Amino acid sequence: MGAVMGTFSSLQTKQRRPSKDIAWWYYQYQRDKIEDELEMTMVCHRPEGLEQLEAQTNFTKRELQVLYRGFKNECPSGVVNEDTFKQIYAQFFPHGDASMYAHYLFNAFDTTQTGSVKFEDFVTALSILLRGTVHEKLRWTFNLYDINKDGYINKEEMMDIVKAIYDMMGKYTYPVLKEDTPRQHVDVFFQKMDKNKDGIVTLDEFLESCQEDDNIMRSLQLFQNVM
Repeated sequence: MGAVMGTFSSLQTKQRRPSKDIAWWYYQYQRDKIEDELEMTMVCHRPEGLEQLEAQTNFTKRELQVLYRGFKNECPSGVVNEDTFKQIYAQFFPHGDASMYAHYLFNAFDTTQTGSVKFEDFVTALSILLRGTVHEKLRWTFNLYDINKDGYINKEEMMDIVKAIYDMMGKYTYPVLKEDTPRQHVDVFFQKMDKNKDGIVTLDEFLESCQEDDNIMRSLQLFQNVM
Protein backbone atom coordinates (compact mmCIF):
# COMPACT_ATOMS: atom_id res chain seq x y z
CA MET A 1 0.00 0.00 0.00
CA GLY A 2 2.84 2.38 0.82
CA ALA A 3 4.40 1.75 -2.60
CA VAL A 4 1.09 2.45 -4.35
CA MET A 5 0.56 5.71 -2.46
CA GLY A 6 4.16 6.67 -3.09
CA THR A 7 3.69 6.19 -6.82
CA PHE A 8 0.50 8.24 -6.75
CA SER A 9 2.28 11.02 -4.85
CA SER A 10 5.21 11.13 -7.23
CA LEU A 11 2.92 11.36 -10.26
CA GLN A 12 1.14 14.34 -8.70
CA THR A 13 4.29 16.32 -8.01
CA LYS A 14 6.94 15.10 -10.44
CA GLN A 15 6.84 18.33 -12.41
CA ARG A 16 7.76 20.23 -9.23
CA ARG A 17 10.43 18.10 -7.50
CA PRO A 18 11.17 15.00 -9.61
CA SER A 19 14.46 13.94 -8.07
CA LYS A 20 13.25 14.16 -4.47
CA ASP A 21 9.94 12.42 -5.19
CA ILE A 22 11.61 9.54 -7.03
CA ALA A 23 14.06 9.05 -4.18
CA TRP A 24 11.24 9.14 -1.64
CA TRP A 25 9.17 6.67 -3.66
CA TYR A 26 12.14 4.31 -3.96
CA TYR A 27 12.71 4.51 -0.22
CA GLN A 28 9.05 3.69 0.46
CA TYR A 29 9.14 0.83 -2.02
CA GLN A 30 12.24 -0.70 -0.46
CA ARG A 31 10.86 -0.31 3.07
CA ASP A 32 7.57 -2.02 2.17
CA LYS A 33 9.42 -4.75 0.33
CA ILE A 34 11.55 -5.48 3.39
CA GLU A 35 8.48 -5.49 5.65
CA ASP A 36 6.72 -7.93 3.30
CA GLU A 37 9.75 -10.21 3.26
CA LEU A 38 9.98 -10.15 7.06
CA GLU A 39 6.29 -11.01 7.33
CA MET A 40 6.72 -13.93 4.93
CA THR A 41 9.55 -15.33 7.06
CA MET A 42 7.36 -15.09 10.18
CA VAL A 43 4.24 -16.63 8.68
CA CYS A 44 4.56 -20.42 8.61
CA HIS A 45 1.12 -21.05 7.25
CA ARG A 46 -1.43 -19.14 5.24
CA PRO A 47 -5.05 -20.32 5.35
CA GLU A 48 -7.07 -21.72 2.49
CA GLY A 49 -9.11 -19.30 0.42
CA LEU A 50 -11.93 -17.72 2.39
CA GLU A 51 -14.41 -18.82 -0.27
CA GLN A 52 -13.46 -22.44 0.37
CA LEU A 53 -13.73 -22.02 4.14
CA GLU A 54 -17.06 -20.27 3.71
CA ALA A 55 -18.34 -23.32 1.82
CA GLN A 56 -16.98 -25.71 4.46
CA THR A 57 -18.23 -23.86 7.57
CA ASN A 58 -21.29 -22.00 8.81
CA PHE A 59 -19.53 -18.62 8.77
CA THR A 60 -19.84 -15.84 6.22
CA LYS A 61 -16.80 -14.47 4.44
CA ARG A 62 -16.96 -11.31 6.56
CA GLU A 63 -17.07 -13.36 9.77
CA LEU A 64 -14.11 -15.43 8.61
CA GLN A 65 -12.12 -12.26 7.94
CA VAL A 66 -12.80 -11.02 11.47
CA LEU A 67 -11.91 -14.41 12.97
CA TYR A 68 -8.70 -14.58 10.97
CA ARG A 69 -7.58 -11.13 12.09
CA GLY A 70 -8.08 -12.17 15.70
CA PHE A 71 -6.30 -15.49 15.15
CA LYS A 72 -3.38 -13.81 13.39
CA ASN A 73 -3.13 -11.22 16.15
CA GLU A 74 -2.68 -13.95 18.75
CA CYS A 75 -0.67 -16.26 16.46
CA PRO A 76 1.37 -14.21 13.94
CA SER A 77 2.94 -17.38 12.51
CA GLY A 78 -0.44 -18.59 11.29
CA VAL A 79 -0.42 -21.65 13.55
CA VAL A 80 -0.70 -22.14 17.31
CA ASN A 81 1.17 -24.73 19.36
CA GLU A 82 -0.09 -26.26 22.58
CA ASP A 83 1.88 -24.01 24.94
CA THR A 84 0.53 -20.85 23.30
CA PHE A 85 -2.97 -22.33 23.26
CA LYS A 86 -2.76 -22.98 27.02
CA GLN A 87 -1.54 -19.45 27.70
CA ILE A 88 -4.42 -17.93 25.73
CA TYR A 89 -6.99 -20.21 27.34
CA ALA A 90 -5.73 -19.58 30.87
CA GLN A 91 -6.57 -15.88 30.53
CA PHE A 92 -10.29 -16.71 30.52
CA PHE A 93 -10.14 -18.77 33.73
CA PRO A 94 -7.86 -16.88 36.14
CA HIS A 95 -9.31 -18.56 39.26
CA GLY A 96 -8.75 -22.13 38.13
CA ASP A 97 -6.21 -24.37 36.43
CA ALA A 98 -7.12 -24.61 32.74
CA SER A 99 -3.96 -26.41 31.62
CA MET A 100 -5.33 -29.96 31.43
CA TYR A 101 -8.61 -29.01 29.79
CA ALA A 102 -6.71 -26.84 27.29
CA HIS A 103 -4.50 -29.86 26.57
CA TYR A 104 -7.49 -32.07 25.77
CA LEU A 105 -9.19 -29.32 23.78
CA PHE A 106 -6.03 -28.68 21.78
CA ASN A 107 -5.80 -32.35 20.86
CA ALA A 108 -9.42 -32.27 19.67
CA PHE A 109 -8.64 -29.23 17.49
CA ASP A 110 -5.44 -30.82 16.18
CA THR A 111 -7.25 -33.40 14.07
CA THR A 112 -4.09 -34.37 12.14
CA GLN A 113 -2.03 -34.76 15.34
CA THR A 114 0.77 -32.50 14.07
CA GLY A 115 1.26 -30.62 17.32
CA SER A 116 -0.07 -27.39 15.89
CA VAL A 117 -3.49 -25.94 15.04
CA LYS A 118 -4.02 -24.02 11.82
CA PHE A 119 -6.70 -21.40 11.28
CA GLU A 120 -8.67 -23.91 9.22
CA ASP A 121 -8.67 -26.40 12.13
CA PHE A 122 -9.75 -23.70 14.56
CA VAL A 123 -12.56 -22.25 12.47
CA THR A 124 -13.92 -25.66 11.44
CA ALA A 125 -14.27 -26.73 15.07
CA LEU A 126 -15.71 -23.36 16.06
CA SER A 127 -18.29 -23.63 13.30
CA ILE A 128 -19.49 -26.98 14.64
CA LEU A 129 -19.58 -25.90 18.28
CA LEU A 130 -21.35 -22.60 17.66
CA ARG A 131 -23.57 -23.33 14.67
CA GLY A 132 -23.55 -27.06 14.06
CA THR A 133 -26.50 -29.38 14.48
CA VAL A 134 -27.01 -31.22 17.77
CA HIS A 135 -25.68 -34.37 16.12
CA GLU A 136 -22.54 -32.59 14.89
CA LYS A 137 -21.87 -31.06 18.30
CA LEU A 138 -22.27 -34.42 20.02
CA ARG A 139 -19.92 -36.16 17.59
CA TRP A 140 -17.30 -33.47 18.21
CA THR A 141 -17.75 -33.78 21.98
CA PHE A 142 -17.39 -37.56 21.75
CA ASN A 143 -14.08 -37.04 19.97
CA LEU A 144 -12.94 -34.75 22.79
CA TYR A 145 -13.75 -37.37 25.44
CA ASP A 146 -12.13 -40.14 23.39
CA ILE A 147 -8.66 -39.11 24.55
CA ASN A 148 -6.70 -42.02 23.06
CA LYS A 149 -8.71 -41.91 19.80
CA ASP A 150 -9.58 -45.60 19.80
CA GLY A 151 -13.22 -44.94 18.93
CA TYR A 152 -14.55 -45.54 22.47
CA ILE A 153 -14.85 -43.65 25.74
CA ASN A 154 -13.88 -45.49 28.89
CA LYS A 155 -14.62 -44.38 32.43
CA GLU A 156 -11.10 -43.10 33.05
CA GLU A 157 -11.23 -40.87 29.96
CA MET A 158 -14.57 -39.41 31.01
CA MET A 159 -13.22 -38.80 34.50
CA ASP A 160 -10.13 -37.04 33.13
CA ILE A 161 -12.20 -34.62 31.06
CA VAL A 162 -14.79 -33.91 33.76
CA LYS A 163 -12.11 -33.35 36.39
CA ALA A 164 -10.24 -31.02 34.04
CA ILE A 165 -13.40 -28.96 33.61
CA TYR A 166 -13.93 -28.70 37.37
CA ASP A 167 -10.27 -27.78 37.90
CA MET A 168 -10.61 -25.07 35.29
CA MET A 169 -13.72 -23.57 36.89
CA GLY A 170 -11.74 -23.16 40.11
CA LYS A 171 -12.67 -23.08 43.77
CA TYR A 172 -14.91 -20.06 43.44
CA THR A 173 -17.95 -21.83 42.01
CA TYR A 174 -21.27 -21.50 43.77
CA PRO A 175 -22.43 -23.60 45.38
CA VAL A 176 -19.01 -24.89 46.43
CA LEU A 177 -18.35 -28.31 44.93
CA LYS A 178 -17.27 -31.26 47.02
CA GLU A 179 -14.04 -32.98 46.11
CA ASP A 180 -15.82 -36.16 45.01
CA THR A 181 -18.41 -34.34 42.86
CA PRO A 182 -16.68 -35.09 39.52
CA ARG A 183 -16.50 -38.81 40.35
CA GLN A 184 -20.17 -38.89 41.33
CA HIS A 185 -21.21 -37.24 38.07
CA VAL A 186 -19.07 -39.60 36.00
CA ASP A 187 -20.49 -42.66 37.79
CA VAL A 188 -24.06 -41.58 37.02
CA PHE A 189 -23.43 -40.57 33.40
CA PHE A 190 -21.29 -43.56 32.51
CA GLN A 191 -23.85 -45.97 33.92
CA LYS A 192 -26.53 -44.38 31.72
CA MET A 193 -24.36 -44.33 28.61
CA ASP A 194 -22.84 -47.79 28.80
CA LYS A 195 -25.98 -49.51 27.55
CA ASN A 196 -24.58 -53.04 27.27
CA LYS A 197 -22.38 -52.77 30.38
CA ASP A 198 -19.16 -53.71 28.62
CA GLY A 199 -17.11 -50.95 30.25
CA ILE A 200 -16.89 -48.67 27.22
CA VAL A 201 -19.18 -46.17 25.52
CA THR A 202 -19.46 -46.29 21.75
CA LEU A 203 -20.40 -43.33 19.57
CA ASP A 204 -23.89 -44.74 19.04
CA GLU A 205 -24.38 -45.22 22.78
CA PHE A 206 -23.13 -41.69 23.43
CA LEU A 207 -25.43 -40.12 20.85
CA GLU A 208 -28.45 -42.10 22.01
CA SER A 209 -27.87 -41.42 25.70
CA CYS A 210 -27.31 -37.69 25.25
CA GLN A 211 -30.37 -37.16 23.09
CA GLU A 212 -32.73 -39.13 25.32
CA ASP A 213 -31.58 -37.71 28.66
CA ASP A 214 -32.13 -34.01 29.38
CA ASN A 215 -29.81 -34.08 32.39
CA ILE A 216 -26.89 -35.25 30.27
CA MET A 217 -27.63 -32.66 27.61
CA ARG A 218 -27.72 -29.89 30.22
CA SER A 219 -24.41 -31.07 31.64
CA LEU A 220 -22.84 -31.03 28.19
CA GLN A 221 -23.84 -27.37 27.92
CA LEU A 222 -21.10 -26.75 30.48
CA PHE A 223 -18.60 -27.86 27.89
CA GLN A 224 -19.95 -25.44 25.30
CA ASN A 225 -19.95 -22.61 27.85
CA VAL A 226 -16.28 -23.12 28.76
CA MET A 227 -15.42 -23.44 25.09
